Amino acid sequence: MRRSTFSLLTVGPLLVVSGCGTTPSAPPASPSPSSTSRVAPAPSTSATVQPAVAVPTCGPVHIPALDPRVFSQPTKITGQWMPLVPGTRMVMEGRANRGGGVLPHRITFTVTDLTKVIDGVPNLVTWDVDTDKNTVSEAELAFFAQDDGGNVWNFGEYPEEYKGGKFSGAPSTWIAGLSRAEAGIQVPAKVQLGTPEVLQGSSPDVEFLDCAKDVKAADKTCVPLGCYDQVRVVDERSPLAPDSGVQRKSYAPGIGNVRVEAVGDPEGETLVLVERTTLSPAELAKAREETRKLDQHGRATHPIYKNSAPLQGP
Repeated sequence: MRRSTFSLLTVGPLLVVSGCGTTPSAPPASPSPSSTSRVAPAPSTSATVQPAVAVPTCGPVHIPALDPRVFSQPTKITGQWMPLVPGTRMVMEGRANRGGGVLPHRITFTVTDLTKVIDGVPNLVTWDVDTDKNTVSEAELAFFAQDDGGNVWNFGEYPEEYKGGKFSGAPSTWIAGLSRAEAGIQVPAKVQLGTPEVLQGSSPDVEFLDCAKDVKAADKTCVPLGCYDQVRVVDERSPLAPDSGVQRKSYAPGIGNVRVEAVGDPEGETLVLVERTTLSPAELAKAREETRKLDQHGRATHPIYKNSAPLQGP
């Protein structure tokens, strides 16, 4: 099971558990005037009558209905908690247990200058590569947009998985607006302690549902790249996979995610930011080429992703 370090991704078996949270509350700042409650759909039933059960949710989650009109400059992602500047590369290193014991783990995350329209909203395209013990295990495209309230939304992910260096599939793919998937707020503009969880994204067809909440403000942390004050600490979890524990992320203002810790997670993934650089024109062109290859492969082979729009850009 994997949660994306820079974005999100939790996929697991659909489990019958009670919803989390009981007290309604206002969502993080957002310009949309209308609000709806999003929850995971009820499991299908067989011919045998099943007893009523609670459906896993992030509830009570009240997130504004997606309105493309409030994304006037969606690909200019300038929020202090997750700034995404095209040409930026960030590298995190640590350890994780992916079934073969605790091994070195490295994620290289690149912000490209390509865009993709998803559910009516232009998104900035990011490309990240996961390596376990120097072997590529996954390459992913993720799609983000910032609304006029400063909230950074996640509109989907296309993660290719590899075994022994060979493509093995992309079963965790989800794209907002396709196959019942919905975008969610990856990082709200403002820190809000003591409020219900925020829905980060939902895709019933791949049994994906992630929730997040602020647990600390003005924290301090040191990683190989440096020491940071006023750090925001966020806990992420999936109600569909309660045994997967919590992924705790630390966000430094003006930088983004600098630390990942595991709380009750059997994978035990721990990562720290070790590099943050600006790519040269040649390096950015190479990243653009690799990103296009992934996109083209997905649109040629994946039953959901093939219905997404082609990439746009240089």
